[in-house]
Amino acid sequence: MPTKRSILIVDDEKNQRDILDMILSAEGYRTATAPSAEAALRMARAERFDVVLTDLKMGGQSGLDLLRALTQADSSQLVILMTAHGSIESVKDALRLGAVDYLEKPLDRERLLTVLAQALSRLDALDADLIGNSEPMQKLKKIILKVAASDETVLVRGESGTGKELVARALHRHSPRAAAVFHVVNCAAINENLLESELFGHEKGAFTGAVAEKKGLFEVADRGTLFLDEIGELNVALQAKLLRALQEGEVQRVGSTRVIRVDVRVVAATNRPLEDMVAAKTFREDLYYRLNVIPIHLPPLRDRREDIPLLVERFLARQSRGATHYTITPEALQVLQAYDWPGNVRQLESALKRAALLCEGDTIGVEDLPVEIRQATGVPASAPAPPFQFRLPPEGISFEEVERSLIVQAMEKTDWNITRAAKLLGLTFRTLQYRLEKFGLRRPSDTPSDDAPAAEAPPDRTG
Repeated sequence: MPTKRSILIVDDEKNQRDILDMILSAEGYRTATAPSAEAALRMARAERFDVVLTDLKMGGQSGLDLLRALTQADSSQLVILMTAHGSIESVKDALRLGAVDYLEKPLDRERLLTVLAQALSRLDALDADLIGNSEPMQKLKKIILKVAASDETVLVRGESGTGKELVARALHRHSPRAAAVFHVVNCAAINENLLESELFGHEKGAFTGAVAEKKGLFEVADRGTLFLDEIGELNVALQAKLLRALQEGEVQRVGSTRVIRVDVRVVAATNRPLEDMVAAKTFREDLYYRLNVIPIHLPPLRDRREDIPLLVERFLARQSRGATHYTITPEALQVLQAYDWPGNVRQLESALKRAALLCEGDTIGVEDLPVEIRQATGVPASAPAPPFQFRLPPEGISFEEVERSLIVQAMEKTDWNITRAAKLLGLTFRTLQYRLEKFGLRRPSDTPSDDAPAAEAPPDRTG
């Protein structure tokens, strides 16, 4: 929303600053003004703005100088340039350096508001893809918007489970290539003998089993984006072929001498220390520098704990089905925020899936969290349940009556959810459904008609 977005206006003409301040304030933006690039840089270092709207030509340092300084400072602000004197080359330089758009003077009010709204709407779209409002995540999102328009190679670094593929998809979605294909290759999941064919294709008869020619993903992703996950797993021979594809835009299929031109933006990712691998001669130094043109680092979840409530809300919404809407107690949320999450966001999502499946009702408490999380955060583990015991009366008892009683208890404990009750009883869904029909059991509030089936379990709400 505009009221939540801040804009720093930079222009050496006071009249121009005042006009822009008046227009944008009236639209609900929070504004600040600076008379020079030097003053703007000081303000941007002291406060985080969503957008820096700067003139190109100013006394002293220019708008391009400010853009360079913000980029070197690893700033998260989006930059929009205003120019009355700039050439096409100046605009190209600005976009290459990371500006998200430009405006020509004299400014048109509607054009100004449209460009701002478009830049901020892309930021809003990233909020839906990359969950979190912490400073590291806000910085990450703005870096993505800055580099998305470029065709340069991006190297995404981060621990396992931090969401490197989500970043790659966001880069593609906000790039000029968004209408073209996006392909994912997990370099660690494919046999190295097959990976060359997967990436570069092969000709018929190139090797045993090559019964037909096949395009590689570099050809398939032409004009699109190719995401190479676990790039550190490539063998040295494949590293050489990849380097040629990146440097020359050329590939050769296995079994062919024909050179094929390709136009592909590559985003690579790894959680391995490539610098150490270069030193150990297991990763080519020239390929490392070619991949590391634009490095992006994903923070681990333990470094952005303030994002955990938002992540929990999103993941529980995904688990909710029908009338079941899962919530979490404040105590359980506190435990989640205290845990270090070695598996990062992926581990958090997995823990919540498990808790939602096993909890009684639709509220997740501390007792529903995985034991390793409770133990690591100092929550005492529950005492082990005593082994199940049943005293057989001297006169005997009907086994079917015992079975029926256990089924009723399990159904009531799970609010008549067949999937969860079956897990409690160690039965399959179909077996429990058969026994419900056998004993004529249904939710007490149900009132079947004479021709209704004896037992009609409520729909499975756990998915």
